[in-house]
Amino acid sequence: MTFFSVTMNAQLKTKITEIGLGWSNNSVNTVIFRNSALTSFKGIQYTAYYNPEGKMVLAKRKLNAKKWDVVITPYSGNVKDAHNDISIAIDIEGYLHVSWDHHDTRLRYAKSKTPFSLELGEEQSMTGKDEARVTYPEFHNLPNGKLLFCYRSGASGRGNMIMKSYDVKTKQWTSLQNNLIDGENQRSAYWQICVGKKGIYISWVWRESWDVSTNHDICYAFSADGGKTWEKSTGEKYNLPITKATAEHAWYVPQNSSLINQTAMTVDDSGKPYITSYWNNDGIPQYKVVYLLDGKWNLLNTNFHQKTFNLGGGGTKRIPISRPEILVHQSMLYLLYRDEERDNKITLAYTNLEKKQWQLKDVSQFTVGQWEPNFDKELWQQKKQLHIFSQNVSQADGEGLAKVAPQPVQVLELKKLPLMPAK
Repeated sequence: MTFFSVTMNAQLKTKITEIGLGWSNNSVNTVIFRNSALTSFKGIQYTAYYNPEGKMVLAKRKLNAKKWDVVITPYSGNVKDAHNDISIAIDIEGYLHVSWDHHDTRLRYAKSKTPFSLELGEEQSMTGKDEARVTYPEFHNLPNGKLLFCYRSGASGRGNMIMKSYDVKTKQWTSLQNNLIDGENQRSAYWQICVGKKGIYISWVWRESWDVSTNHDICYAFSADGGKTWEKSTGEKYNLPITKATAEHAWYVPQNSSLINQTAMTVDDSGKPYITSYWNNDGIPQYKVVYLLDGKWNLLNTNFHQKTFNLGGGGTKRIPISRPEILVHQSMLYLLYRDEERDNKITLAYTNLEKKQWQLKDVSQFTVGQWEPNFDKELWQQKKQLHIFSQNVSQADGEGLAKVAPQPVQVLELKKLPLMPAK
């Protein structure tokens, strides 16, 4: 199904708070796979970023306050590689968990010394297994109070998915899955995860080599028991690990389609999954949404972008459009992104799921360069308020560095999301 877009140049009203200057010579602070750059717990909001010297900075504030408490940690990262992002989470006792600085390198992990503190303890291992070659670490808060930690073990094109669980009562990490999605030493899964009331949802694309042009297909799995067992959308149980031959296909996308990896997914109140990505099936790469309705996978298309481009090669790419984030609330669907054709401003696309029409509005007045979206998902789940992590960053193609001055790290608060106008 194609949705027709109506481009609106009006800007949404936002409140902006500045935290400090951040490293901006590449996109390491703003890559979409950070999960999370911004998170909230009991009225306090937390964030993390690298400063211009490559030091990891932690900050917190009371929600909606202008003033942030900022701590420069003793820890640094290899900021010259945009893969080496920082992922944070707060457990239900208020401890801050941080993992940072990975691209096929040893696990780096620490947590705060006391609840609600920004002072980190010493680096430590989790289980000591499969922690030598870590990439794309991410935390997720589960409904049962446990933390989920996922990452790729191994290199691009031949890596496996690791999943670990943290119990706040014992304060111990255990291995949940040592190889949930098996690339069989031939390929890697590039995934996105969301957690809903009913369980853990995961979708992914396969990549056959280091080259992004070999991305193909969108696959799906669901766990109702905290990640122990997994099933397809039909309820059929997976025999683990999941492989290319056994994976459920939500949508078939061939190689050489400029299919991007590691985008976003969400679920609505009924637990129906929505997966967003972009690829090229008619001459121009466009954002698309794959969603499950009445047991069948469906596709929503867009036509926001006007000029074609081609994804190929390795490393962090300089791409005309960002990877998208997705939000669903009642009958409304939102995509958060940036596009060079809109001066690289933060843009929100939205539609009523019952209407065949999209509208676009800018969230920022200013350019954010090669920024990708990160927002406070805990706050969105609890209060349906949209707080966006923002920084104007540059990204040379394939891990190069741009010569730019440090740019401020900001949070844009958008409390009221737009609705479709009545006909």
